[in-house]
Amino acid sequence: MIRNTIKNLLFLIALVFMPFLIQAQPNADEGKELFKNNCAQCHAKNMKSAATGPALGGMEERWADYPREDLYAWIRNSQAQIASGHPKAVELWNQYKPVVMQPFPNLTDDNIESLIIYINGMYDGSLLPKQDTAAATEAAKQGTPSWIYYLLLAFLAILSVVLARVITNLNFIAAKKEGRDYERKTLFQTLTSKGVVGFVLFAAVILGGYTTVNNAVSLGRQQGYAPDQPIKFSHETHAGLHKIDCQYCHDGARRSKHAVIPSANTCMNCHRAIKVGTTYGTAELTKIYASIGYNPNDNTYMEDYNNMSQEDIRSVYSKWIGDNYLTENQLETLDKEGERVVEEQWSHVVESLTNEQKKKVQGPIEWERIHNLPDHVYFNHAQHVAVGQLECQQCHGTVEEMPVLEQHAPLSMGWCVNCHRQTEVKFASNEYYKSYELFHEELASGKRDKVTVEDIGGLECQKCHY
Repeated sequence: MIRNTIKNLLFLIALVFMPFLIQAQPNADEGKELFKNNCAQCHAKNMKSAATGPALGGMEERWADYPREDLYAWIRNSQAQIASGHPKAVELWNQYKPVVMQPFPNLTDDNIESLIIYINGMYDGSLLPKQDTAAATEAAKQGTPSWIYYLLLAFLAILSVVLARVITNLNFIAAKKEGRDYERKTLFQTLTSKGVVGFVLFAAVILGGYTTVNNAVSLGRQQGYAPDQPIKFSHETHAGLHKIDCQYCHDGARRSKHAVIPSANTCMNCHRAIKVGTTYGTAELTKIYASIGYNPNDNTYMEDYNNMSQEDIRSVYSKWIGDNYLTENQLETLDKEGERVVEEQWSHVVESLTNEQKKKVQGPIEWERIHNLPDHVYFNHAQHVAVGQLECQQCHGTVEEMPVLEQHAPLSMGWCVNCHRQTEVKFASNEYYKSYELFHEELASGKRDKVTVEDIGGLECQKCHY
């Protein structure tokens, strides 16, 4: 009896204290999630570039002269450490004020160690994707190379010719044994016979028809298409991390046929304040500034920008790129690496904003179109977004998870028709559908449990083709 009581008591003690005894060790995966949810808004993902906040790479070395607990305290509440007069905290504040670091009082020591593991791994490259893995993934996506099919086709053609010759020789041998005359055809005569020519023509007609119809059906259907854009814009960062609503940038979606591509002025609503990107630093944002003539050095728009020489424009943005390089590396003059960075980034600006028709960097950014319906198809964004109240993700996929935007849906007629058959119309509190009295009555009486787009004429040909 006493023994069982002791066992039960030990079991209860284990249940109470086990969560404290068995804790996950600090690890990079936890650090990645913590960085994404707490730090990525202000600090660059590469851990090397300064953004709103300083580059986090090398953080341990910069705090090496102080106890580890001081670093923990700084991360949890930097302003408290500054107020206490901590030398390192005051030094950092003098460098980055008046930008205040958000406090994170709930982070445990292990949480912070996980963050440091992730930061160090990204800084030294040990956590970056391996090139071989990426290549293998890309190869897996591509599937079987087309040359294998051509090789197989050639093998079958040669095999057919060989079998034809074997059959001809067997017939010749059989005829000789029976004492019959048999004219053995040459290879040329066999290949040019009516049967072979007729089969080739038949196969050519079938193959040509199949290719023509298949290409016609696939016109504009570029599922998975993700072209390189003149600016490396990440929907994952803007729509996912920062929760920017789709219609803030694509404001035409709620009021017109087209969703519209946002102008650079829309970008500037945020990027007059956020001048250095968390991933690419100045490399991509400088392209926006150069397209509209915004001078980030003094926060002004340059007068008569369209008539400025390319050399004058270059000097403005080279200074901006160079000054940021100096800030990141705490140098007084550009070294060779700094000169290379400036030259490389400016060349990318010119490459992205100019082409054979557009010779100057000034002017609109020419984005690569991804979603494109045939001319004989009518589609209205406002009808689906404002009236149908569909989420953008229903057609465009989880764009908030796409660092590079791609076409998610096939956008085929069958895909649209199936959607109209399955999608329930949102009748409740929707004035647009007030005129459908019969359906409202049937829904109220329980005779009907839903109304689909098909029910209100969504499969009529003239709705999309007129």
